Amino acid sequence: MFRRVALATAAAGALVAGLLAALPAASAATGGTGTGYLHTSGNKILDSTGATVRLTGLNWFGMETDNKTFHGLWASNPWRSQLDTMASLGYNTLRIPFSDDALKSDAVATSINTYTNPDLVGLSPLQILDKVIGYAGTKGMRVILDRHRPTAAGQTALWYTSAVSETTWINDWKALAQRYAGNTTVIGADLHNEPHAEGTKPNSTGACWGCGDQARDWRLAAERAGNAILGVQPNWLIFVEGVSCPSGGLNNTYDNDTSNDEDCGWWGGNLSQAGTYPVRLNVANRLVYSPHEYATSVYHQTWFDDPTYPANMPAIWDHYWGYLYKQNIAPIMMGEFGTTLASNIDKVWLQNLLAYTGTGVTGMSFTYWAWNPNSGDTGGIANDDWTTINQAKQAIISPYLIPPVGSTSTTSPTPSTSGSTSPSTPPATGACTATYKQDNAWQGGFQGSLTVKNTGTGTLNPWTATWTWPSGVTLVNGWNATVTQSGTTVTAAAPSYAASLAAGASVTIGFTANGTASAPASAKLNGATCS
Repeated sequence: MFRRVALATAAAGALVAGLLAALPAASAATGGTGTGYLHTSGNKILDSTGATVRLTGLNWFGMETDNKTFHGLWASNPWRSQLDTMASLGYNTLRIPFSDDALKSDAVATSINTYTNPDLVGLSPLQILDKVIGYAGTKGMRVILDRHRPTAAGQTALWYTSAVSETTWINDWKALAQRYAGNTTVIGADLHNEPHAEGTKPNSTGACWGCGDQARDWRLAAERAGNAILGVQPNWLIFVEGVSCPSGGLNNTYDNDTSNDEDCGWWGGNLSQAGTYPVRLNVANRLVYSPHEYATSVYHQTWFDDPTYPANMPAIWDHYWGYLYKQNIAPIMMGEFGTTLASNIDKVWLQNLLAYTGTGVTGMSFTYWAWNPNSGDTGGIANDDWTTINQAKQAIISPYLIPPVGSTSTTSPTPSTSGSTSPSTPPATGACTATYKQDNAWQGGFQGSLTVKNTGTGTLNPWTATWTWPSGVTLVNGWNATVTQSGTTVTAAAPSYAASLAAGASVTIGFTANGTASAPASAKLNGATCS
């Protein structure tokens, strides 16, 4: 993936006033993600009523890159429909990576399909973030903001660079905390992504844990930033990742001396010293440790070759971060973990890692990497069309998901081909007309649109259109609705952001399909046959 060299042991300005614009009032999250703001008690995350909450989410990246906004906004699947699918699959939390570049007053969001996302035209990266947070809140989802990079150029070992100072980092966090103050959808700050070692010992220049060097000790920096944020927004959770090597330096593989080599892990994944040197925050019960964990598609660690694999893995996880949970020191929210599932080793790894986190609401929290199919070393939950779902991954993850309120999913959803749950067809009301337009065709496929008009006398809420195709014609993707296919029948269910179709109003459903170009037949609107 473009964002990371995986393993330390294997790898050789402040926001302007406009950032402080208020976000529309938040919708209270309930059920799967609890009520009100969250806090901690021992190894548990609790809501404002004291109920235990498990965050089971995924990452949607892009705001940390040159695009400065979510990847996949270029797809034919509208952004709201993508969030609909995430929620329907059972993901109750969204971790959103960003860079400080995306927060600047002159930042421009690029690569947006304005046909499928007309409501994003002309918006800044922060305004788009506002809209995603607002809509995620209506789904009952929570949001964790992740400062992924100082600039869009790439990740850094330390939380600051010559171009982005620690002061800028902290001030940007304070501005975000102010921007979303009072919005209970946004629950906290993942302070900096994957601090890691750099240079070789004893000339270490990377992030250490507990070394006492103000310029390199990530634990001390996390305290400074976390306390600054809590001074603005005392209700937020503070998510702190690990380092890779506690000394902040790589082992010297050329000195033939292993006596001084230390135990290094994934970037951001080594919290082995957090028990001895804990992060100390001024507001009690706000700290969540957030390790990262990956499979062989990212890097082939030595532990994957252990003859006892995968039986050796729980002890490794215990050592790096699991002990914090098992000893009731603090909650764990595994901020990133993922795999392409290209090898059986990785499948076994994912199955065992999720089993290690535990089942039900008392298990460890997590956000899977990633929704995005364009994650080079892991792939995504979404396939390349940003619409259909990688069923192999979803089948392994789904038993551990706690769906958000408003989702039609169960704890172990059986997603449809598109990854969305289509509502049952409402009773037929009124009448309709249907007009088909073939927009394009190529060998083996075509693109078209079906415009359906409600010619009845009443508003349809929600609306659902159906049609049939000849055998051999199969849906690739659709837009302006949640489009699925079963046999020769295609169903276009109203998206939640445009659920109503008033009398006299029309909706145009776009799609691409494989097979010989064919006009939809037997079109119906809420069960009424269209002329």
